[in-house]
Amino acid sequence: MIQKSYDGKPTLYIVPTPIGNMEDITIRALNILKEADVIFSEDTRVTSRLLKHFNIKKRLISSHLYNENNNQEKELEYLKEGKTIALVSDRGTPLISDPGYILVKNAIENNYNVVCLPGATALVPALVMSGLGDGPFTFYGFLNSKESKRKKELETLKDHKFNIIFYEAPHRITKTLENIKEIFGNRNAAIAREISKKYEEIIRGNIENLIKSSENIKGEMVIIVEGNKEEKDYSNLSILDHINIYLKEGKDSKEAIKQVAKDRNLPKSEVYNEYHRR
Repeated sequence: MIQKSYDGKPTLYIVPTPIGNMEDITIRALNILKEADVIFSEDTRVTSRLLKHFNIKKRLISSHLYNENNNQEKELEYLKEGKTIALVSDRGTPLISDPGYILVKNAIENNYNVVCLPGATALVPALVMSGLGDGPFTFYGFLNSKESKRKKELETLKDHKFNIIFYEAPHRITKTLENIKEIFGNRNAAIAREISKKYEEIIRGNIENLIKSSENIKGEMVIIVEGNKEEKDYSNLSILDHINIYLKEGKDSKEAIKQVAKDRNLPKSEVYNEYHRR
């Protein structure tokens, strides 16, 4: 049985689904899918195959990136009637580089319960298998498909100290790795592909080696890139020159002043006064 919420209000359940192996689904997820009154699904064809595999029959409503706005009233109708809704994407956890945010936000703003089940997602196993450390990390998701915008995004991340996780499509994997090498340098990295599927593979090495290995590989891709380990010395720069470095990278003056204060272990007011005095 679905566990009733503590306040008895209708609930929108966010249900992770397998990214590959069907056995990765949890018992609780199956119970929610069986007992929910309706399932909002990114692609009803994909979800139908999942339900058929587990002998579940349920009404499906298509809810993807291009029609999610239009489904808000439909969602509220079910919740006002006291119905339980399950929200699924094609694979993995909804909202993690997948649709679902609009329906979740709509339920929250109308004071209904939102519950997310733990479950399948590609980024965690990719990070753990990468061998790049067990410290803090940043999940970025998909970079922009346009190379010029992709490079600008990478510029904002190049000094980031933590491992960074990207998703990427197979037809862009080589070009994206080349862009990362150009902006980040030849760091240690890994590609995890087809996680939990028959042809699962993890490729480790520096970015240059990954570029050589990336041609003609297929499947769902996760890129894990080591954080910036360089300790920069700004002691030979004036505060103004230091600020200008960040301004040229695209930061506004407020962001640049804040970062310089952090880099130099100075009060932000001191950096601010120096910048405006000059």
